[in-house]
Amino acid sequence: MRIPSIYLETTIFNFPFVDDSPQYRADTLRLFEDIKAGKFQPFTSDYVTRELDATKDAEKLAKMMDLISDYNIIVLPASAEIKRLADIYVLAGIIPEKHDTDALHIAAATVSGLDYIVSLNFKHIVKHKTIIETEIINAREGFKRVFIHSPAEVIDYEERS
Repeated sequence: MRIPSIYLETTIFNFPFVDDSPQYRADTLRLFEDIKAGKFQPFTSDYVTRELDATKDAEKLAKMMDLISDYNIIVLPASAEIKRLADIYVLAGIIPEKHDTDALHIAAATVSGLDYIVSLNFKHIVKHKTIIETEIINAREGFKRVFIHSPAEVIDYEERS
């Protein structure tokens, strides 16, 4: 059986360390358990690591970066093709230019042929309009569909002992 590939957007590295959103934290921790169990092949990108590098709290930054190595997350490099596709999303008005890194995340997963983008960014990424409109552009540009979900939508809810 093929293991689904998932792109972990920046918010996924933040939520294991927050106290003000217990359900999102629990779902994200469960996602990392599923990754450790081999249920997903995890990816992120240079765009995520650049965003993480802006974290002012050095201890939190170290913990977030440790997730990448601890869970063997493959970091996709930036590329001209990713930038080209992200620019199309921005020009189409799907993602505001001010938040073009969100477009880069979607484009990185799409260009890399991944199955899912997992994010807790409900303002620009995990949003019906974004999902539908990027799907249309991706098909037009010759890319396969990438599913965009929150951790709750992809984690394994089986009862655990």
